[in-house]
Amino acid sequence: MAKVEMKQPIIDEIATNVKGAQSVVLVDYRGLTVEQDTAMRRQLRAAGITYKVYKNTMMNFAFKDNNLEGLITYLEGPNAIAISHDDATAPARLLMAIAKTAPKLEIKAGMVEGVVYDAAGMTEIAKIPARDELIAKLLGSLKSPIANFARVINQVAQADT
Repeated sequence: MAKVEMKQPIIDEIATNVKGAQSVVLVDYRGLTVEQDTAMRRQLRAAGITYKVYKNTMMNFAFKDNNLEGLITYLEGPNAIAISHDDATAPARLLMAIAKTAPKLEIKAGMVEGVVYDAAGMTEIAKIPARDELIAKLLGSLKSPIANFARVINQVAQADT
């Protein structure tokens, strides 16, 4: 079997994982201890994020086939990839939180909803709260004026009696 034929299933696996993904984040994992890496993988898996280490050449081929060419320039040195299909900010947010306890972990770049960001851009994206939290804040801000209006009407009704 030729080398290309042996590598094609791995390229297909990467392509399948990144196809339709909300976000893809490239990280440099050098210097992490086994305990840190295991804890990180556990947290990412619990959040529904796929995290794998692939060869750069394999990611290069898969990225070309899936309109992720902007990430190819960051494929230098050891890389791991974190992929989320549900929450666009979850990989960046979780990896930044993990990087606080494991400073050797470095986010190199990422793609969020079709836009490629460098490390600084991914740091800013990591500051965005989760979708559920944003919805809760929106509903809270919508509810507040109504609740205040109801209190005022209630006080006016009590004052009239």
